[in-house]
Amino acid sequence: MTAPDTASAPGPDTESAPAVDVFDGHNDLAWYLREERDYSVEGLNDPAVSPFTTMDQLAAGHVAAQYWSVYVHSSITGADAIKATWEQIDAVQRVVAAYPERLAFARTAADVRAARAAGKVASLMGVEGGQQIDESLAVLRSYARAGARYMTLTWSTTHSWADSATDEPVHGGLSAFGREVVAEMNRIGMILDLSHVAPTVMHQSLDQSTLPVLFTHSCAYGLNPHPRNIPDDVLDRVPDNGGVAMMTFVPSFVSNARREWVDAGEQGTAPEVTVAQVADHCDYVRERIGIDHIGLGGDICGVDELPTGLGDAGQYPNLFAELASRGWSQTDLRKIGFDNAMRVLDAHEDAYTAFLGSADDAPSAANGTSASATGNGSSGDVGSAGNGSSSSAGAES
Repeated sequence: MTAPDTASAPGPDTESAPAVDVFDGHNDLAWYLREERDYSVEGLNDPAVSPFTTMDQLAAGHVAAQYWSVYVHSSITGADAIKATWEQIDAVQRVVAAYPERLAFARTAADVRAARAAGKVASLMGVEGGQQIDESLAVLRSYARAGARYMTLTWSTTHSWADSATDEPVHGGLSAFGREVVAEMNRIGMILDLSHVAPTVMHQSLDQSTLPVLFTHSCAYGLNPHPRNIPDDVLDRVPDNGGVAMMTFVPSFVSNARREWVDAGEQGTAPEVTVAQVADHCDYVRERIGIDHIGLGGDICGVDELPTGLGDAGQYPNLFAELASRGWSQTDLRKIGFDNAMRVLDAHEDAYTAFLGSADDAPSAANGTSASATGNGSSGDVGSAGNGSSSSAGAES
């Protein structure tokens, strides 16, 4: 990855803007550590080591809670995908353990509140791709017990039970097993993440889910028709579900000009993408479905360039300043920054805590060392996770 140049064109003046806490939906630091640092967690307060996310940047951005992505490239399949997922879980746990004065591991909503009260970043996890369970609900449950609070149903490729937004459809949305996955996620309090999935999967998941969903890192298709963005007819259904669409900072999702430049082969100078354009998506979604259904999921560390003024985890205040300049109230900013994402987690608390206390699965895999190979779906060999082999990262994770 190449660090973005953010010094030449800073974002809006934040001097008069009140601090707003952030509950961010998606940060790929763990994959960055795999690809660039051989999973070393040393020096993560040095931007030369970790240009997009340092401990000081998290503090400057007022990040109070973070879903750390435990992403695995979809070229890694089967048991290897399970192994790589546990390596990612291990990486997040090791980061949290290495910086206990800054970070606190969180599984439940109560954990998030306790970490926030202690002035630490509540650190949750999200699995980014349904292929990572290798068609095993037991593996899904093991990830949930370890603290993975959401799963993105696909990444950028269609797999054996769900269609991706950026690949050829095979199932007409979800397969029969895909519908079982949705039901099991609701039962155990694991949040459905509908970023990356085909619109058919979005609709079918909203038809079926009894709990609020997230779109952890997407923008509005109505402003920029990128296949990774959320279509208007899907957005319109989010309020009835109680879910949250979390606006992302990926340049080609934000800017139509940038998307067209990428589609044309990335020749010449890339069109600049700005914090104001991210704010445009926030405005669009607010006007269409209301302030209670917007959040932020930067996809920081998941791309090699970010918009001017939003170049690392410390620059969220630039977006809040821009929105405040457009008339957003402090209550509005708190909702998009933290409260809406927290409400979705709260909605899953009863199901999740009941699941953690149940005996229908293996002993807790919270330390990443064991999990059941029984239950619905095929068995999976879920074991300890150390450093593993690497594979090339996608353009956006």
